[in-house]
Amino acid sequence: MTSDTPRPDTLELAADLRAALGRLVRSLRDGDELPQNQAAVLGRLVRDERSCTVAELAALQRVRHQSMARTVTLMTEAGLVTQQPHPTDGRKLLVTATEAGRTALLDQRARREHRIATAIESRLSPAEQDRLRAAVALLDRLS
Repeated sequence: MTSDTPRPDTLELAADLRAALGRLVRSLRDGDELPQNQAAVLGRLVRDERSCTVAELAALQRVRHQSMARTVTLMTEAGLVTQQPHPTDGRKLLVTATEAGRTALLDQRARREHRIATAIESRLSPAEQDRLRAAVALLDRLS
């Protein structure tokens, strides 16, 4: 086994971690008002604090241009983003999160965090909560 090949027990831990995180994320999506693709676009626009073209968003989200164009159209119709002419290239439009889009994203995040906090308090002992706090720091080191 080479030094860059993980041990079988580490691969098993990685698979267990991936599955557990996947279940957690899926459970948090229940009741979301924003579809995942729209939340991802809003997250990108809000986090980066800048406008993007549809092509840039498609590349950043690793989807086809046509798919992103449809997502942006739906988001524009819902008032979550606006599209303004590009200042230097009149053929392009810049997509920007609206205040309503920013609020929808932050509200969804707050609901998810509330659900996690409620589960932590109701399902984990204080000692387990401390272990989870330490595990979060470890997960940050993996990213």
